[in-house]
Amino acid sequence: MNKLNVSLVSLGCPKNLVDAEVMLGHLPTDRFKIVTDESQADIIIVNTCSFIKDAQEESVDTILEVADYKKNGRCRMLVVSGCLPQRYREKLADELPEVDLFMGTADAPRIVELLDAQMGKTGQTEAIGQPEFLYDHTTPRVKSSPFYSTYVKIAEGCANHCSYCVIPQLRGTLRSRSIASIVEEVRRMTADGVKEINLIAQDITAYGAERSDGARIEDLLRELVKIDDLRWLRLLYAYPDGIGDELIELIAGEKKICNYLDIPLQHIDSTILATMNRRIDEDGVRSLVGRLRARIPDLTLRTSFIVGFPGETEEQFARLHDFINEGHFERVGVFRYSREEGTVAAGLENQIPERIKKSRYAKLMKSQQRVSFRKNRALVGRIEPVLVEGYSEETELLLRGRSIRQAPDIDGQVYITAGHAEIGDIVELRITDSSDYDLIGEIFEE
Repeated sequence: MNKLNVSLVSLGCPKNLVDAEVMLGHLPTDRFKIVTDESQADIIIVNTCSFIKDAQEESVDTILEVADYKKNGRCRMLVVSGCLPQRYREKLADELPEVDLFMGTADAPRIVELLDAQMGKTGQTEAIGQPEFLYDHTTPRVKSSPFYSTYVKIAEGCANHCSYCVIPQLRGTLRSRSIASIVEEVRRMTADGVKEINLIAQDITAYGAERSDGARIEDLLRELVKIDDLRWLRLLYAYPDGIGDELIELIAGEKKICNYLDIPLQHIDSTILATMNRRIDEDGVRSLVGRLRARIPDLTLRTSFIVGFPGETEEQFARLHDFINEGHFERVGVFRYSREEGTVAAGLENQIPERIKKSRYAKLMKSQQRVSFRKNRALVGRIEPVLVEGYSEETELLLRGRSIRQAPDIDGQVYITAGHAEIGDIVELRITDSSDYDLIGEIFEE
């Protein structure tokens, strides 16, 4: 039997990437071959995101782009999976006639069954189940990230119900894996050479809240740091109201846990935060940031903010702008509010015009660029641990990597101008220069 070539394009966040890897893991190797060149694929899968309008547009554009391979390539079947069909199952069939099969966010284990049912069939199939699936250490998974780093999803879904967010509709309510399952997956990955584990979920601080065994993020971390081969353990997407003293002390005291925390704050104005249904106000945010800085040495903080939320006044935006200028964060992501149907915020009065959102976005990004530059300049002369990732895109004469302060895919890079190392090595680097977002340095040898 000739194998069918399958190419998968994954869009959106790392959580989506893990879903894509699980989907590929369910394809038996005696029947399917994974290829990266869409022109050589018999089956193309686009794993989509639809969190905000921009992500929806990117998903549709990508689908239409790869659909061309049905005319000018060898593609026989175009599959669209993930958040977009989960959300718009009733609309997509008419709008995207090029697609043969639609799958939801939790349908990865059914991939072979669904492909087989669609083979030789004309017309479209919609096979979208309820978002209830949760992978574990026994689930097959084809790792697509570099050999030295990966993401591990510790929970699926969300129970926070922020007023602007559609995630609970797309992913279901909170479902946490067992500590034993996560530890086993990490143990296997590190035994295979993975040095950096990035823990992800919609909200890692909510981990275990729905479980009957009392599992908590703190308990999980205590077990993970016992794994000998693990070098860096990074925590992403920690909601501010879930960060207590015990978690702070763990980050501060455990060498394997990176002194790096991604906390999506979304705003600083208390009224806006309340309307967003966030369980923290300005005083709480400032208190948390102060405690983190005081108790975790050399901490790198990343956050995200939303501008143009319904009713955001000039005074409320100015408060947020001033907060950024105070220089609390090494990394900041800014999003223009996206009015998403089915959310509470979509029905609020005083929606902000797009031109104002764009102006506020630009102001925040410019201010944070200055903050980032100052913080990077302060690192010059210091010696930092750096994970070597490959060669510079400009020249193979320069190695590049990431400092322990930089998460994969979202933060800057380090360019290595002197010294030798292999890809995947963690080396000590003396920082010699910096730019707005990147660092430059030489490998330090005593």
